[in-house]
Amino acid sequence: MVAIGTRIKEIGTLVRYGGAFYLRRDVGGRYELELHRTPLDLVEKRVRLIGTLVGSDLVNANGVAPA
Repeated sequence: MVAIGTRIKEIGTLVRYGGAFYLRRDVGGRYELELHRTPLDLVEKRVRLIGTLVGSDLVNANGVAPA
């Protein structure tokens, strides 16, 4: 289990489900994302996520960019 406050650097697929965005991680599992901007052009594409874990599966994203 990763501790809350840990810096997250992951690669995976950005998915949108309902009104939320998630990173489907290459290593398995997923993170729900708190985003400061909505990257609609990256949905269903491989991305690199940088952020901070703020909940058990919730990441405050500092950046989402193409992988």
